[in-house]
Amino acid sequence: MLEPIFEADFLSCSYGFRPNRRAHDAVAEVHYLASRPRNYEWIVEGDITACFDEISHSALMDRVRRRVGDKRVLDLVKAFLKAGILGEDRLLRETTAGTPQGSILSPLLSNVALSVLDEYIAQAPGGPAAGQRERNRRHRHGLPTYRLVRYADDWCLMVFGSRTDAEVLREEITEVLSLMGLRLSPEKTLITHIEEGLDFLGWHLQRHRKRGTSQRYVYTYPAKRAVQAVKRKVKMLCREVEVNQPLDDLLRRMNMALRGWCAYFRPGVSSATFAYLSYYTWQTVWRWMRRKHRRSTWKDLRNRYCGGGWWPASENRELFDPEKVGTTRYRYRGSIIPAPWPIAG
Repeated sequence: MLEPIFEADFLSCSYGFRPNRRAHDAVAEVHYLASRPRNYEWIVEGDITACFDEISHSALMDRVRRRVGDKRVLDLVKAFLKAGILGEDRLLRETTAGTPQGSILSPLLSNVALSVLDEYIAQAPGGPAAGQRERNRRHRHGLPTYRLVRYADDWCLMVFGSRTDAEVLREEITEVLSLMGLRLSPEKTLITHIEEGLDFLGWHLQRHRKRGTSQRYVYTYPAKRAVQAVKRKVKMLCREVEVNQPLDDLLRRMNMALRGWCAYFRPGVSSATFAYLSYYTWQTVWRWMRRKHRRSTWKDLRNRYCGGGWWPASENRELFDPEKVGTTRYRYRGSIIPAPWPIAG
C-alpha cells in the first residue's frame, strides 16, 4: 500500500529496491554520463557510515507523515522501527535509530530517508533540471553541472567541472545527509577521475584508450573486490563440502554460485575475468578431488571423474565453466524504464 504512494515522489536517479529497476540500470547510467559527449568526468563515490543503523526515526517519520495521514498506518510504521533486534545471544535490544535490516519495510523506508539527497541534487542550480542552454551557460562561466546515480545507500555524484567543484559538493551532501542523522565516511567517500576508474555495485568503470586506436572509451569490468569475493566463495565451498561426500554435492553448490555470479557480470567486458575464474575453479575442485583420493593417480581421477578428460563431472552434472559464458552489452534504458503502475488520466 505504501510503495505506490512513495513511488509517485521518488526520482529517476534512484534505482535500488524499486520495481522495474536494477543494479545494471544504475551502472549503465554512470557509464552513459561518463562517456562522450556528456563527459561527467569527476565522480564523488559516496559511502554512508552504517546507513541502515543510523537513520533518525523522528526525521524519517516526518517525511512519512507528509504523504500518509492515516494514524493507524503511521503507528504500524513506527512499530516496525521500534520493534527491536534479537541478537545471537537471544537478547532483544531496543532500536532508537535506523531501519532494522530484515524488516519488509526497511528497503522502502531507506529510500524515503535517502530521497532527501535525490531532491537536493534535483533542485540544485547545476542539477538534472538544468536544460541544455543553462548547462552551456554554466560551463562558459566555469560553473559545474552534476547528476546523481543512487542504488540504496551506494551512490555516485557525476560532476562536469573540476575536482574543487566535486569537493564543494561533497561538503554540501554531508550537510544534507546530517538532516537524516547520517554521516559520510571520510576515508571511503572518494573523489576520483574517470581516467583513474571507480568501483560501483561490483563493477569497475574506467576510461582508457581502445587497443589499436587513439580513441578513448569508458569500459565496464568486474571489480577486483567482486572477483576476490567469488574466489573466496569457491574456496569456502570446497572446505564446507567434506571429502567424504560425493562430488555431485560439491558441483551442485558450486554451479549455483558460479551461474549467479556470471549472470550478473555478463553484460560487461568480462571475458578475461571469466577465463581466469574458470581456471581458478578448475584448480580448486581438482585439489578437492586429490584430497578425497590421496592415493589415486591423476590418470585414475581423470578416468573416474572426467571421462578420461580434464573437466570434472558427476553422473548428474558437470562443473559449470564460466569461460563458456558469452558476454553482452546491457541496453541503456535511461528515462524509458517502465512505471509499475498506470498513470491516472
